[in-house]
Amino acid sequence: MSDRPELKKGLDSNIFRSYYYLKEELLGFCRENGLPVSGSKIQLTERIAHFLDTGEVLLPAAGSRKRSAADSAPITMDGKIGENFVCSEVHRAFFKEHLGKSFSFNVAFQKWLKTNCGKTYADAIEAYRLIIEEKKHSKTCIDSQFEYNTYIRDFFADNKGSSLGDAIKCWKFKKSLKGHNRYEPSDLTALDKE
Repeated sequence: MSDRPELKKGLDSNIFRSYYYLKEELLGFCRENGLPVSGSKIQLTERIAHFLDTGEVLLPAAGSRKRSAADSAPITMDGKIGENFVCSEVHRAFFKEHLGKSFSFNVAFQKWLKTNCGKTYADAIEAYRLIIEEKKHSKTCIDSQFEYNTYIRDFFADNKGSSLGDAIKCWKFKKSLKGHNRYEPSDLTALDKE
């Protein structure tokens, strides 16, 4: 059923980019070939493609994060959000205390924190509340590295009343094909192959 090539040395990088691989597969390839395993799925994909093209190990950019006294200082409402904000357990505890046990570092809030250096934690709490309220009334944008989530959401938008099992069968079929991994009605042919 699957024409997807095995991810191994010697694979053409263009063919590699044409198929979907799980992050675990990318990490396995990196470990087997001495490539760094840090970074997002997109970063791993770029690192592997570079290796397949050149044989060179592309190192991740050196982190510029240095611990400062501000990292260990108590967090206050009028405290400022620092550069290179890290979603730490200390920050999680602070936000849970002020926003409730359901608080989580969702993607939109993480982006807000990383792009609003110098604003206060009170501003962050207000921003989080706005993000949660906006989520209730609009379709959430899913980042490109979360192809599975996007596919499943689009499948259900087009196939109301279908089961998650059907969506997953179609997803598995789609990711075995060359090309993009976005949902298309033609993916429903996977359900006929049972």
